[in-house]
Amino acid sequence: MADFSARLLTWFDAHGRKDLPWQQDVTAYRVWVSEIMLQQTQVQTVIPYYERFMQAFPVVADLANAGIDDVLGHWSGLGYYARARNLHRAAQIIRDEHGGDFPDAFDDVLALPGIGRSTAGAILSIVFGQRHAILDGNVKRVLARHAALRGWPGKTDVASALWKLADQYTPGSRVMSYTQAIMDLGATVCKRAQPVCVECPVSSDCVAHADGTTDMFPESKPKKSKPLRETTMLLALAGNAVYMERRPASGIWGGLWSFPEIDPDNVDAWCEQMTGDAAVDAVQWDVLRHSFSHFDLDIRPVVLHCKQIRASVADSDDATWYQLDQKPPGGIAAPVQKLIDSLRNSDNVANH
Repeated sequence: MADFSARLLTWFDAHGRKDLPWQQDVTAYRVWVSEIMLQQTQVQTVIPYYERFMQAFPVVADLANAGIDDVLGHWSGLGYYARARNLHRAAQIIRDEHGGDFPDAFDDVLALPGIGRSTAGAILSIVFGQRHAILDGNVKRVLARHAALRGWPGKTDVASALWKLADQYTPGSRVMSYTQAIMDLGATVCKRAQPVCVECPVSSDCVAHADGTTDMFPESKPKKSKPLRETTMLLALAGNAVYMERRPASGIWGGLWSFPEIDPDNVDAWCEQMTGDAAVDAVQWDVLRHSFSHFDLDIRPVVLHCKQIRASVADSDDATWYQLDQKPPGGIAAPVQKLIDSLRNSDNVANH
C-alpha cells in the first residue's frame, strides 16, 4: 500500500499521456478550461472543442471580455451548458477581483463558479505543484476497485471514504505527475468496461482484481425510471429565415438560442401575433427525442411559413430571424441544431 504512488508514477513515466493539448504551454487558464470541459465528457470529444475554444479565447481576459453568445457558440454540442456560463462568469471574477491572474490559493479557486473540490485540487496540483488530492470519475473508479469499496460514490459516507483514500495515496512530491497519472490510469487502463488489469501498476494489491469483481465497482446510483416530458417547438419560416429566441439564463439550455415552445393548439394565434398573418402550410415533423441525465424530452417540431415579419418582432437581444445560411446567433443545443440542419436539407425553405 505504501508504494501505491511510487508504482503509479513509474507507470506514468513510461505510459502516461503527455501530448494532450492542455499539457502543452501549461498555464492555469488552459488547465482550468480543460478540467471544466472534461467534466462528464470524454477526452477525444473534448480535444477539438478545446482547440477551437483556445483559438477564440487564448487568455482569460479574452474569455472575460467576450459576449456570452460567443462563449456558448463555441460550446455548442458539448452539452452541460452551465459549465460554459460558469466559466465565463469565473473569468470575469478573475479579471475584476484577481487582476486577471488565476488565483493560486485553494479557497479562492474553490470560490469560483463551477469549480468544486476535485477540480480546484487538480488545477493547483497540475499547475502549481501544490499537494491536493483529486477525486474525479476516473479516480473514484480506481480507488473503489482497489479497495473494493462498497456503495455508490454519490453517498456522503462513500465519498468521504474515497476522499480519505485519495488523500492517503497523494504523495508529497511529484504531485503534478501523480495527479495526471491517476486520471490517466482510470481513463486508459482501469476503464469502466473491460479494464486492462494486466497492465495496471497497482493490480497486485487491488482487492476487486483479486476477487474477480472489477465489474462491481464503483457501485452504480440506484436506478429510477426517467420521466418523459413533451414540448412543441415552432419552426416559423419567413423566406430563408427561421424565428429563434434566447432561452432564460437558468434552466436547461440556459442562455442558448432555440425555437419557441408553444401549445400545439396555439400555432395560428402565435403566427398572427408575431407576423400579422395566420400560419401557412403548418406541418408536424416526426418527434425528436433528446435524453438528459434526469429525464427524456420528446420534441414535436411544427414547421410553418409566415408571409411577412412584423417590425416589432425583428431582431433584438433575445429574438432574431436567423438566416439559415449565416452563422448562428449564439450557442445552440444539439437537438435544435438537428432541426436547423433538417430545415437546411429540406424543401421547406427552397419552395417558399
